[in-house]
Amino acid sequence: MGSKGDSGQAGPSASEQLLFGGPLRYDMGWNQHTDAFLELSFRAMVTRLPAMLGSSFRLAWQADPRAARIVLAAEAGRGVTQAVSLLAVNSVLGRLITGGAIADRLHGAVPALVTMAAVLLVGALLRAASTYATGRLEPKVERVATELYLERAAAVELAAIEDHAFHKLLDTAQYGASSARRMISLATRVMNAVISLIAAAGVLTVLHPALLPLLVTMTLPSAWGALTNARRRYESFHIWVQHARAGHLISGLLTEPEAAPEIRVHGVGPFLLRHFHSMSESAEAEQARLARLAARTGLIAATWTGLATAATYATLGGLLLSGAMALSVAGTAVIAIRTGSGSLDTLVLAVNQLHEEALFVGDLEKLYKEAAERAIPVGGAALPEEPREIRFENVTFSYPGESTHPALDDVTLRLPLGRIIALVGENGSGKTTLVKLLAGLYRPDRGRILWDGVDAATADRHQLADRIAMVAQNFKRWPFTARVNVAVGRSAAPLTEERLAGALAEAGAEDVVADLPRGLDTLLARNFSGGHELSGGQWQRLGIARAAYRKGRILIVDEPTAALDARAELEVFEKIRALAGTGQTVVLITHRLASVRHADLVHVLDQGRLVESGTPDELLLSGGVYAELYALQADQFTAKVPAPKAG
Repeated sequence: MGSKGDSGQAGPSASEQLLFGGPLRYDMGWNQHTDAFLELSFRAMVTRLPAMLGSSFRLAWQADPRAARIVLAAEAGRGVTQAVSLLAVNSVLGRLITGGAIADRLHGAVPALVTMAAVLLVGALLRAASTYATGRLEPKVERVATELYLERAAAVELAAIEDHAFHKLLDTAQYGASSARRMISLATRVMNAVISLIAAAGVLTVLHPALLPLLVTMTLPSAWGALTNARRRYESFHIWVQHARAGHLISGLLTEPEAAPEIRVHGVGPFLLRHFHSMSESAEAEQARLARLAARTGLIAATWTGLATAATYATLGGLLLSGAMALSVAGTAVIAIRTGSGSLDTLVLAVNQLHEEALFVGDLEKLYKEAAERAIPVGGAALPEEPREIRFENVTFSYPGESTHPALDDVTLRLPLGRIIALVGENGSGKTTLVKLLAGLYRPDRGRILWDGVDAATADRHQLADRIAMVAQNFKRWPFTARVNVAVGRSAAPLTEERLAGALAEAGAEDVVADLPRGLDTLLARNFSGGHELSGGQWQRLGIARAAYRKGRILIVDEPTAALDARAELEVFEKIRALAGTGQTVVLITHRLASVRHADLVHVLDQGRLVESGTPDELLLSGGVYAELYALQADQFTAKVPAPKAG
């Protein structure tokens, strides 16, 4: 993407247009900060400084109070030592420049020199203490912030995770933890720069009141230059963030195991490399634009600084010539001006960076607050110990943003417990939505879900989830060992070999584990050393074993045989029937209607509405939707195959 003026805005490159359909300007939440940042003046940033330092201190205190106290004490002590050092320099210069024998002058300067040496030693020790404590704080702050982020994100309702606005906040807030870490060292730099600046300004004020404005005048040009370049970099970062992500995506595809076969068979490698080169060239052009502008800004700032410096030293010369300032005082003033100028430069840059990081920490804190408001509620009404049935009464549910047609529309049905209940229907009929409501993942928009009269909306959600085991159609294939992939079904329970063996037997997955090179200790992630990959059918059995390990009273199985051959499919349904024989409730979702012939009850859904209920035999005799779908599937197996033509 070529540059356009100084804004970084431009039309899409040919690669962007072809691969991604247009310019990469996806808003990940970053851009909400751009205007606030670009409007900043140095005064505005200094005004916000106490709040930013307070935020950093709270994070540090939460992570490691002892280390936080060491940093505060060390930085305050360093400021005092710098002020004392400047005053000692003034004393030494005064002693050396006064009249008298050189030996007497040196002898008179000894106390001040000893003080300087002691102060330098103390300053070095304090710097070491601050460095050590900061090094301890940074990783702890990042860990604490990350754990809070993950804890809050994992505790919200499923509807929040699927909500675009909340997920955008999740995307943005994930950078807050690393920003929180960086804020610790930046806050330390700011504190040190402020204290050093106060020390230098105080000494200058004592030496001569006219020197303090000169210090500010010398530093203003470099402060302007730093802020201007930082604004440009930050704006460019926001504008180009997705372009950079796209470049990483292309490079990742070239080394991705899933894409490797097609890259080699179809010869996609040169195509991807060509577009990676094009995207990289666009990014390089943007960096060149920033470098050009930075050089121009730096030259202007350096010119202003040179003029201000010349004026400052001209003023010092005038004070010396007029007798308003002693030579020793002028020497000390030069050192104090240099020290203060450096501190002010550091302060401008550090406050600038601190504010940038604080924006993302603010997103993190916003996530903490919003996640707490959208968290799964704790407590509620107790569910019956041995409920007889679960009843849906006039349940209607629509996914957020999908108001054209509800996923479930005024559904009333019963699920007798201890039986096999099948939910059938074509794609989009509402089967999966219904079981998600049953599992408490969503709440109905209207209607009730009753467990023997207890409304699930008021029930203890954690107690409800404890009774559910689920094998989703696309269940998670955890990149851990086979043992963990089974035991994660009830991760809070003690991991025992007996429970594992029982779960594997119930799922018919013993052969799967027996074929693994290290049995249950085999890592099921090929992208790690020693990792192993399972076939779809093997994963299916392991997923059922996970549900069996959970021992939920209600087993929800969504398309359990989708990846199995005919023989394995029969075996799985035998296992499911055996589970029901022990009193466990099985709610089965499947497109293969022949597989539900042993169900005790079948509910047929069509476009979100319940259209039929009954036993498989009753539904076949009724000649309704179930019978029609059954006949369509049966015809696929009974249709005559044309005889081959003679020739």
